[in-house]
Amino acid sequence: MAEREGFEPSIRFCRILTFQASAFDHSATAPHSLEATRPSGRAARAQAGWIARRQRGGHDGGMMLLLALAAIAAPVRGSAAPAPPPSPAATAYEAVTGDWRPIPDDELLVMRLAGGRTVTIRLAAWAAPLHVAQIRRLAAAHWWDAASVYRVQENWVAQWGDASEEKPLPAGVTPQVDPEFEITRFAPAVLMARGDPHARASGITADAWPVASDGAGHAWLPHCYAMVGVARDADPRSGSGAELFTPIGQSARRLDRNYTVVGRIIDGMANLSALARSDAPMGVYADPAQRTPIEWVRLASELPAAERPRFAYRAADNPRFAAAVRRRENPPPPTIGSGAIDVCEMPLEIRRLDAR
Repeated sequence: MAEREGFEPSIRFCRILTFQASAFDHSATAPHSLEATRPSGRAARAQAGWIARRQRGGHDGGMMLLLALAAIAAPVRGSAAPAPPPSPAATAYEAVTGDWRPIPDDELLVMRLAGGRTVTIRLAAWAAPLHVAQIRRLAAAHWWDAASVYRVQENWVAQWGDASEEKPLPAGVTPQVDPEFEITRFAPAVLMARGDPHARASGITADAWPVASDGAGHAWLPHCYAMVGVARDADPRSGSGAELFTPIGQSARRLDRNYTVVGRIIDGMANLSALARSDAPMGVYADPAQRTPIEWVRLASELPAAERPRFAYRAADNPRFAAAVRRRENPPPPTIGSGAIDVCEMPLEIRRLDAR
C-alpha cells in the first residue's frame, strides 16, 4: 500500500458605474406642473436678467450656448463607445487546434464502477513499461472484474484491487516486478521557474506528463493529484500492478522515487475523490459493505469501436503552453503570485473527442 501522510485566489472584481442621462436632462424626474417649475424671488430676478442679456446679445449667442450644452450632454446620453478588440497578448496562452493530440486507444484504461460511473486512466508505458505491460495483461484477463475500491483515506489516496489479497494472478502476470521508480531521462518541454522541496527541477513533457529531477541524473514522475501509482509491500519488487492507487487530496510528493507511477486519471476522477472516507487504520474500509464494487476494467482498444472513449491531450511543446505556465506562475492583477509553482499545480488539459 501507499504509505500514509501524517487561495489560489480566483476572484473577479467588477465595479459598476452608472451614469444617467437625467443628470443633464431632468425632464424624466421633474414635476409636470408648470407652476411647480416657475421660479420665484431671487431665482426669478436672475432668470429675467439672463433673458434680457440673451435678447441684447441676439439669437446667435443663445444658439452657441445651446450647442455647447448639447455637446457636453451628448457623450453621456448617447450609447457607450464599443469595447476595443482583445489584444493578441491576452490569448497568447490559450491552445489552438493543432495543440490537441489524440491519445491512442491502447493507452486508455477504462474502469467501470457500480452505478455506471467510469474512471479513465491514461497509461504511461514509456515511463513504466514493465508495470504497464502487467496492467494490460490484467485487463485482458478481466482480473479486476468484481474487485473493489477498498481504501479511501482522507487527504491521501484511494486504492483498488483485490481486498482479500488472495485472488490468483492470471497467466503471464508475475507477483514481483523490478521497480520503476524513476524514468530514463529528464526532458521537459517547459521548465518550472524554480525547483521545489521535492526536486531540483521540474517541468512538463511535450506529451503532457509532469516530470521532476534532482539535477544529478535522476528523474521521475511525481505523485500529483490523479496520478496512478502501484501499491506494494516493503519489498520494492512486490508491486505487480494489480493493486493501484491515486492521490485524492493534496499531491503525495513524498512517495516520489519510492513507488512506480503508471499513469494519470484524465476523466472521472471525482468518482474516486468523492467516495466516503474510512476512519479505519490507513483508510481501509473495516466493513466490506462500504467498498465500491468495480464492474469491469478494460483497455479502450478492447471495447467495441462505438463504445470507446476518445480523448486528446494539450501538448506542451509550443509557445502557448509555455505562456500558460508563466501566467500560472505570475498571474495578472489583482491576484498575487509568487513567481513560481509546484509542477503539480500546472493544469494538464484534456479534451473529450467522443459524444458521451
